[in-house]
Amino acid sequence: MSTPRRALPPLVDYGLLPLLNLTAAFLVAGLVVLVIGEDPIGTVKIMLSGSLGYAEGIGFTLYYTTNFIFTGLAVAVAFHAGLFNIGAEGQATVAGIVVAALCLTFDGAPWWLVFPFALAGGMLGGAAWAFVPAWAQARRGSHIVITTIMFNFLAATLIVYLLVNVMGKPGAMSPETRTFAEATRLPLLRDLVAPLGWDLGQSPLNPMIFVAIVAVAVVWVLIWHTRLGYEIRTVGFNPTAAAYAGIDAGHVVIAAMLISGALAGLVAVNEVMGVQSRLVLEFVGGAGFVGIAVALMGRSHPFGVVLASLLFGVLYQGGAELAFEKPKITRDMIVVIQALVILFMGALEHMFRPALERIFARSGEGGR
Repeated sequence: MSTPRRALPPLVDYGLLPLLNLTAAFLVAGLVVLVIGEDPIGTVKIMLSGSLGYAEGIGFTLYYTTNFIFTGLAVAVAFHAGLFNIGAEGQATVAGIVVAALCLTFDGAPWWLVFPFALAGGMLGGAAWAFVPAWAQARRGSHIVITTIMFNFLAATLIVYLLVNVMGKPGAMSPETRTFAEATRLPLLRDLVAPLGWDLGQSPLNPMIFVAIVAVAVVWVLIWHTRLGYEIRTVGFNPTAAAYAGIDAGHVVIAAMLISGALAGLVAVNEVMGVQSRLVLEFVGGAGFVGIAVALMGRSHPFGVVLASLLFGVLYQGGAELAFEKPKITRDMIVVIQALVILFMGALEHMFRPALERIFARSGEGGR
């Protein structure tokens, strides 16, 4: 029988514990950097200056952060219902197919006219791809982890087939659609803020950053201030008690997964209509899997997800600068650092918790 967890003060549970895990991850990553003969302190300086030290770097960091907010929220909503949605990658991929189809259909129309349809189409595409795993879990007892993994593979196969046989640019050797007309592409913030004297360089940051902020607020209201959010949290905390209270757990599981898929689908709008301006293979770029770490690190709280997304945005952009400045530290090394963060924030999350629980239990007894 497992030992029941003691409650920690919120500041410790949501602040100190993640900080300890993150510190441990970076200490181990520093040892890896030392092993290959580089200076860990200098490495950190390059990463921070490359991601936050100048306007273009900040633009790229916020662009990566936007994708991670969407996938982090997607995984967090599923977490609250007790579900491990590993399928954000596939859900965003299918959403990209829908967004590309809409942009090609209305190609040449002003972006502000196509944008609402792209948002709705991306969310519907992501939700639709999450429906079957959700239904199988809720009504047939299938495991959501297995089905969402398999649906990632199915989505990867589907996009290859469509780009090669249906949607691909005629005569092109690479599997991709034609580029959308300039009027249909999302505008870049660098063009909008340039008259104000802000030079964001070549960063692909676009208005989807504002959609991400709205999504954070909507998820916060949904989870903590609506009846559906209460039911999601109840089912996630104790399905038996939820059933005793008259909550249809199957209905809640399907609803949570549809919301999760819809949030993951917003990545497609940022990438397909904004950054790539066409549909290409693997445009999601692993953001669906990073969302798992973001949700774990952010304790599935929308504002925690924002902070964790920003950290991973710094790691991505700073890592790109690092690979340029330090040839010994490749992109694969950056992946190792990210993996260490995921390891300590996820699999080893309880490494420091027992010690903190004992410390605060003793302090509580001493105060009586």
